[in-house]
Amino acid sequence: MSQWVIDIKTELNNRRNAQIEGEQGWRKRSIYKLPPLISELNAKAYQPQAVSFGPYHHGEPHLELMEHHKQRAFLHFLERSPVSLDIIFNSMVEVAQDLKDSYDSLEPKRQHDIEKFVKLMIVDECFVLEIMRVWTERKSDYSDDYPLFGSEGDFYVVWVIRRDMLFLENQLPILVLFKLQGIKENDKVAMEELNRLILHFFEDHSNFEMGKSLHILDLYRKSLLVKRSKSTEPLSKLPSRQGLHPSISATVLNEAGIRFRKSKINYGMDISFDDGILSLPAFFVEDATVSTFLNLIAFERCHIGDDHAITSFICFMGDIICHDRDIGLLISEGIIFNLVGTDKVAANLFHMMSKDLMIDPSSDLFRMTDSIISYCNKPWRKWRAELIRTYFRNPWAIISVVSAVILFTLNTLQTGFTVYDVMRK
Repeated sequence: MSQWVIDIKTELNNRRNAQIEGEQGWRKRSIYKLPPLISELNAKAYQPQAVSFGPYHHGEPHLELMEHHKQRAFLHFLERSPVSLDIIFNSMVEVAQDLKDSYDSLEPKRQHDIEKFVKLMIVDECFVLEIMRVWTERKSDYSDDYPLFGSEGDFYVVWVIRRDMLFLENQLPILVLFKLQGIKENDKVAMEELNRLILHFFEDHSNFEMGKSLHILDLYRKSLLVKRSKSTEPLSKLPSRQGLHPSISATVLNEAGIRFRKSKINYGMDISFDDGILSLPAFFVEDATVSTFLNLIAFERCHIGDDHAITSFICFMGDIICHDRDIGLLISEGIIFNLVGTDKVAANLFHMMSKDLMIDPSSDLFRMTDSIISYCNKPWRKWRAELIRTYFRNPWAIISVVSAVILFTLNTLQTGFTVYDVMRK
């Protein structure tokens, strides 16, 4: 046999083995370094502003100030922990490879120096636990004048650090929390207690079982989707469509007779359409909310095995919010709370978030768009919408129509009286 043939067969065999190993590695990944195609569109939405968690942003100059607070929180944690640092460290070393496999892009120095990598995991996650403990218990055993965990630290915890904790590149494997808390992976009760602690920190007080998550961002995503169920209709029966028709915005839907209501449930992505009423969850438009949803969308894009429910929701909201008039309408119904400026600014943010997104064809939301479009496409609803759009959107047009109706009525009455007088004579 030719040596060339032997070499090619060997190379093919090596490629097959590498492919199998690569596929197994992909399934373990859950914390992603975003490609420039995503991150450069809105760098601020993906880059931590105050604190780094994990290896991707560790050591960046603008985050160095928080390292002192991390170390102080770490020592504070150890003073209260019933488990010695030796035991914690050794338990982390045992799972170090699993922790490293959670990251899709690690520098060689992180890959080879296990001690530094494990130290980073422990210190950062202890900091996370201290933040959540102080905030959820609403009391601190730190000195009152301590700028982060004292009585003056709420602003940083709520508005800055909490936001950074939901950035995809800033995640830590949930396994680290399990080890620090002494939780076994089959201990469902302890796992749900930890889930509730984390969600309480993010002001989600729902009491659903969440199960095991990959990291905090993954858990937060699950809490938003806890009541969502996937469509059971075969995909072959569903048409292919990006979302609602581009011209169908909230004001257009309203003109066709659809009324908007705030969902009765105060958590999750609860959307329903029934008998001409479209119920939507309350949505706070602010910088932190926008960055969180962009990171959730990025996670759904990068992670293998999850659906695209958050992506579908933002795509849907981007479809019905095209203009500042749409924001104004949803504000009047108590659905949108605009904390970023003018209605136009808020509308532009939805446009930015939903750009190039598609609704998942396997979702209930996809089928709901069919129902909405069918409702609006009934002939008399089209005529109603056109009448409102032509004669009742502009105040001057309304005045003209009302004046014309009054004039027509007066002319009719005058004609009637004239005919009546002639008949009497």
